[in-house]
Parts: sequence; C-alpha cells; structure tokens
Amino acid sequence: MKTKICEMLDIEFPILAFTHCRDVVAAVTRAGGYGVLGAAAHTPEQLDIDLAWIAEEVGERPFGVDIIVPAKYEGKDEGGLSVGSLVDMIPPGHRQFLDDMMDRYDVPPLPPRDEGEGRRAGESEAPMTYEQAVPLMDVAFSHPISLIVNALGPPPPDMIERAHANGVKVGALAGKKSHAVRHVAAGVDVIIAQGHEAGGHTGEIGTMVLVPEIVDAVAPVPVLAAGGIGTGRQMAASLALGADGVWCGSVWLTTQEAETHPTVKDKFLAATSSDTLRSRSRTGKPARQLRSAWTDEWESPESPGTLGMPLQPMLIAEASRRIDRAAMNPENEGAVKLANYFVGQIVGSMNESKHADRVVLDMVDEFIDAVQRVNSMME
Repeated sequence: MKTKICEMLDIEFPILAFTHCRDVVAAVTRAGGYGVLGAAAHTPEQLDIDLAWIAEEVGERPFGVDIIVPAKYEGKDEGGLSVGSLVDMIPPGHRQFLDDMMDRYDVPPLPPRDEGEGRRAGESEAPMTYEQAVPLMDVAFSHPISLIVNALGPPPPDMIERAHANGVKVGALAGKKSHAVRHVAAGVDVIIAQGHEAGGHTGEIGTMVLVPEIVDAVAPVPVLAAGGIGTGRQMAASLALGADGVWCGSVWLTTQEAETHPTVKDKFLAATSSDTLRSRSRTGKPARQLRSAWTDEWESPESPGTLGMPLQPMLIAEASRRIDRAAMNPENEGAVKLANYFVGQIVGSMNESKHADRVVLDMVDEFIDAVQRVNSMME
C-alpha cells in the first residue's frame, strides 16, 4: 500500500499498533505494520530493556514509542511537585473508601516486597507527569525509534525538538479539531484522530465525524484514524474518510502475545460493544474501559469521587496490584469482579484470541475485499 504514513515510516501496511506489550510490537512490525510501545507504565530501566529487545527482534524494521505527558495535571502550575507532596494531597476519605472496598471484596494485601525487586513506575516521579516522562524520553532517544507519540495534549517543546534533532517523527492524539490544529502548530508530524469509541483517554466526538474534520483542518499533515477500528472494513472506511492509516490499540489486548491479565482477557473475549464506559476511576481523566465492579463502585453514591491526575493513579496503584494478583485465582470472586482494564467499543468483535501477525494479515485481506466491493459498485 502507498499512503503518506507508509512512505513516512517506511512500512508495508498503514496499520499502527499501540500496545504495552513488546511481543505485540515485534509481531506487528515483522508482519508489515508498525508497533508502538506504550511506555507510561515503564520505569526507564524497563523501557531500556524492552526497546533493546524489540530492536533485536525486528532488525531494520521501524518501530516507535508512546509516552504520556498530559497538558494539565495536579502540581504542573507549581513546576511539578514531589511524590511526597502529591501523596499528602490525597484526602483521607478517599483512602478509607478504597480500603473499605478492598475489605468488602476480600482482596488480600500484597506480600512483602523482595529486597532485590526493582523500583516501580511512579515511585520516584509521579505517574503521568512531565517529570516522569523526561527519563523515559532519554531512554527512548537512545534507541533506533522512528516515531514518538504523546497521548494527552500537545507534546512538550523539548520532546519535539529532541525528536526532530534525532530524525524521529512526532505524533499526538487529538479528540477535537482544535486539538489537532494546535498540535500541528507546535510542530507535530502525524495526527492521531481518536474518536469516542476508543479505549483509554478519549473525547466526546465519534470517529466517523472526527476523522474527516481533522483531515480537512490539518492537510497535508497525515492523519491516522483511531477509535473502534480493528477490522479491514473499518480500515477501508478510515481511508475513505481521508486518513492515511489506522491506529489500533484494543484489538491487540486479546492476541496470543498480549500480556493482558488472564481474567481480564477472558472478560474481553466475552464482552459486547455495550460493556465499556468512560470513567475517571483509573487515571483521573475520562478513559474508556471495561465496566466492572470497580467502575460501579466509583460511580456509586458512597464514592467520594475521583481525584485529578496524577493523584488518582497514585491513590489506586497498590489496590490495582492487589486486585491483579488476587484475580489470578478464579476462586477469589471479589477480585475477579473488580478486575478491568482500558478497552474500546471494538471489544464486542474481539471474541477470538489470535496471533498478532494474523490480526494484521486478516485486516489487510478484509481491507482488500472491502475496496473491491466498493469498486464493483462503481462499474
């Protein structure tokens, strides 16, 4: 295929895979697509290991990195607060609510940490802040990436400057036309138009409406369509709307290579497209995820409400690890009920676990069939 994004990134198929799993990045890249490693939950040490592994696995094929640097978060106006200062901002009532939830669902505490266990993301710098992102950028630019993406708001100026100095393209997600225009003015090379259907942080406008709006607003800058895309027919529709490729995230969560929690993966495979909702309960910003007892609890009358970013992810970090650990045992019904993760409305079509490269090739085959079907109507 020949689209602007294929030429820009030197790839065979205009299918970009956003994933937190290095195995998926490698599989999609080897299949002719383009893997992008989501690094928000990585420590710099973990990111260094994973990017070196990916580079070894894919050879000369290109790949990228996604880092979250939100435009707005608690403490930003003060130049970034220390982890300790942010921890002190978490109200006791929120801690009590979370402790009560863990007790009611019989989620056991974590075992003591091993002395040799490395630090976790967010322990030295607050998660999803500029202070956390800088060390990750340092690592990313030390590897042969060809694209770096910011997932929340315009990329900071130094990300764009460092990327271009290293010959790396910069991408940014946009949920509104005005966001996309602002990104381009800042120097972004690729716009990801992410519709309401998408998993994770997403806005109010549907993909079908958003993509052509952004395409027209930022031309000739290439646009990737995102949100509810996981099949070849949806890929064909995206290109018909003017996009130069697709950005897919949710569809990889049920692949054979994915590191998705087994309980959550089973929930995804059984879910319908109506089983997701936008909730602030994981990050403090609206993010589409699977509905579960966790999201219901945060929406209940007893909830104190969610905190802003990064306070909410700091508040729930240990509870999330407790739930994930306990939910590995199917007999722990409380943890299983609480378990969830980010996923888009495409989850209703994710009812079979395939290898990631098979997903790529199936999308391409279906894309060809869809285009041929439309062409036959023109004869």
